[in-house]
Amino acid sequence: MATAVMDKTQRGEQLKRDNVVIRTYDLWKTYIMGDQEIHAVSGVDVEIQKGEYVAIMGPSGSGKSTLMNLIGCLDTPSKGEYYISGNLVSDMTDDQLAHIRNKEIGFVFQTFNLLPRATALHNVELPLIYAGFSADERAERAKGALRAVDLEPRMYHKPSELSGGQRQRVAIARALVNNPSILLADEPTGNLDSATGIEIMALFERLYQQGNTIIVVTHERDIAEYAHRIITIRDGKVSKDERNPH
Repeated sequence: MATAVMDKTQRGEQLKRDNVVIRTYDLWKTYIMGDQEIHAVSGVDVEIQKGEYVAIMGPSGSGKSTLMNLIGCLDTPSKGEYYISGNLVSDMTDDQLAHIRNKEIGFVFQTFNLLPRATALHNVELPLIYAGFSADERAERAKGALRAVDLEPRMYHKPSELSGGQRQRVAIARALVNNPSILLADEPTGNLDSATGIEIMALFERLYQQGNTIIVVTHERDIAEYAHRIITIRDGKVSKDERNPH
């Protein structure tokens, strides 16, 4: 048993040295439905380097949302190993996973998930409250994150006073405020008109150029095309993994 743990430790250290942010080895997620086993994710091996801009694409039911939940530490695998920044998260407890989610992953959701009665500034500060920052530090970092998405002038507005694109910018600022290892966006333009969607994807490109690691999960090919690498999921497996020349 000690040897197996040591192997995993060595593997994690090697991943850190190689600047690998995400690495899965034979990752599975299986659900029991009556007397049937449903393999939502079936033996996925994926490696994503620090600073990459990746789209995970697939039709509804392909397993991409399950894979996103595993990558985002919102769910645990049935089998296999998963490392974030060299940390073996597939063996972690719920409390450890919550810590990794807050520290390593910035989430951007299709539905924005903002507190309706809170200002943009307070919405962005939320992850910092959980991380134990002082009020002054929270305000300073949240303003900086809003500045990064060109929304500092609207920081005292509530979500109802913002457009859809501005709400998504607040959500992106909130995702960035902890300086996470990964920015994980689930259908980030799904609730936006096409012109606003183009603006948001241009913002992701700018954040990528600044050195952020970005993973966009989408079923839309035109959104996936903004990324520099496209991983296609079909029937719970990686069916294609291709560079996207820009």
